[in-house]
Amino acid sequence: MRSNICRSLDRSPTPEIELNALSRQLDEAYRRTAENLPTNASVRIERINGRDTPILTGLDKLDEPASLTLLRERVSELLPRVDLPEAILEVQEWTGFANEFTHVSEGNTRVEDLPISICAALLGEACNIGLEPLARRDSPALRRSRLAWVQQNYIRAETLTQANARLVDYHARLPLSRVWGGGEVASADGLRFVVPVRTINAAPNSKYFGVGRGVTYYNFTSDQFTGFHAIVIPGTIRDSLYILDGLLEQQTSLRPTELMSDTAGYSDVVFGLFWLLGFQFSPRLADIGEVRFWRMDRQANYGALNGVARHRTNTKLIANNWDDLLRVAGSLKMGTVRASELLRSLHFGSRPSTLARAIGEVGRIAKSLYLLTYLDDETYRRRILIQLNRGESRHSLARVIFHGQRGELRQKYREGQEDQLGALGLVLNILVLWNTRYMEVALNRLRADGVEVKAEDVARLSPLMHEHINMLGRYAFLVPDVVRRGELRPLRTPTDDLDDVA
Repeated sequence: MRSNICRSLDRSPTPEIELNALSRQLDEAYRRTAENLPTNASVRIERINGRDTPILTGLDKLDEPASLTLLRERVSELLPRVDLPEAILEVQEWTGFANEFTHVSEGNTRVEDLPISICAALLGEACNIGLEPLARRDSPALRRSRLAWVQQNYIRAETLTQANARLVDYHARLPLSRVWGGGEVASADGLRFVVPVRTINAAPNSKYFGVGRGVTYYNFTSDQFTGFHAIVIPGTIRDSLYILDGLLEQQTSLRPTELMSDTAGYSDVVFGLFWLLGFQFSPRLADIGEVRFWRMDRQANYGALNGVARHRTNTKLIANNWDDLLRVAGSLKMGTVRASELLRSLHFGSRPSTLARAIGEVGRIAKSLYLLTYLDDETYRRRILIQLNRGESRHSLARVIFHGQRGELRQKYREGQEDQLGALGLVLNILVLWNTRYMEVALNRLRADGVEVKAEDVARLSPLMHEHINMLGRYAFLVPDVVRRGELRPLRTPTDDLDDVA
C-alpha cells in the first residue's frame, strides 16, 4: 500500500525529495524573517544568560470601530426573544436532526411526537437539570416514562455524533457562516467540569477542581463557530495526546487543515505528525523565548538570527526511518490506529524510541517554520488569537447552558459523561445555528432599511450571543382545584406511577 499511502498523504516515497524541500523552505523562512527584523517593531533579540533570545511584544487589543459596536447593538435588538426549548424545536424543523436518533436495538422504531421527546431529553442533559422539570402529564411526548425511555434508548454517542454532523453541515452552507470562515481553520481547547461523585473516569487537579476531581471536555471549534468534535478526558491529561483525534475522527463535511491551540497542546512529536499528515499546527505560545529554533543548513548565515538558530536537526535519523514515518502517518490517515493511543505510546517513558525521535526531528523542522512565521507576521498571530477567542466564547455559552446542579457533572460512568456533554455540545450548536439564521435576516432588514452594513464589521460579529434566549424555563403560578377549595393534595403511595403524580 506504499504508493497509495504516499499519494493520499502527498508525500514522496524517498526522503531526499522531502528533506530538500524542507531545507529550502526553512532557509527562505530564516532569511525572510532576518531581513524583516529591523522593521519588525514587535520583535527584538536580547542576550539572556549568554544566549540570543527572541522577545516578542504581545498584541494590542484590536480596536472596535463605532460602526461595529452600533451594528452589533442593532442586530441584537432585532433578534427575537425565545425560550431554549422553542429554539431547539425550531432548528429541528429546519434540519430534522432528531431523525438521526435511532433506537439502540430497533433502528426503525418510531412513536408519535418522538422528535419532541428527543429534544426534551437533550435539553435536560445539556442544562444539567434532569427530566423532572420537563415532564408533563398532559402531553404524551413529555411524560416521565417516555422521556426516560428516550434517554435510555436514543441518546448515545453514535446518534449524537450523527445529529451534530447534520447541524454543522447545515450551518456551513449558510452565507453568513462563510463570511466568518471556510471551515479550513479550527481550534482545540478544554472545558473543565467538577465531578463530585465517585468515579474512575475523573482525576484530581487543585487548579481546576479544588479538593475534588473532574474531567476535561476537550472540544474542537471551527472558524464558523461550530463544534465539530469533542472528547471527554479524565482530569487534565496533557491536551497534546488528543489534539489530532479531532481532525482525524470528526464526521462533518468540514475539512480543517490548520489547528490552533494553547501552549499546553504542543510538542515536537505533535508538530511532526501534523506535518506528515499535511496539517498545519499553530499553537499560541506563552513564551517564545523558551522555545528552541532549529536549522538544517549548518553553514548558512542568517544574520541577527544566527544565535537564535543554534540547534541543528538530525536529518540522517529522518532519512533512515522514512518508511516507518510513512507507515505511521498512513495508519493514522486510514484510521487503523487512534492518534491519542499512538501519541501516548510515543511519549511514554524517559527514553523515547527511535521512531519517536525521528518524528520529533521532523517536528523540529515544522516547528521552526511555524515559529519564524509567528515572529514575522503579526496578522498571523492575530488570526490565532481570534480563533482561540471563538473557542473560549463557546465555553462561556456552554457554562450558561449547563447551569443545573451548580454546573457540576454528576455522571458516574464514562459513557454517561460523554453522552451528557455530547448533548451539551449539540444544544450549543443548535443555538449557534439559530442565531446565525436570524442574524442573516436581521442584517438583510438593516440593509433594506438603508443602514450601512460594512463587510468588515459583519466578519467580526458572533453567533454566540444569548441575552435574548431564556435558558432557565418559566414558572407557572397555577394550583389544582382541590387546593383552591382549601384542601390538601393527596399523598403519594409507593405504587403510584411517576406519570400519574404531580
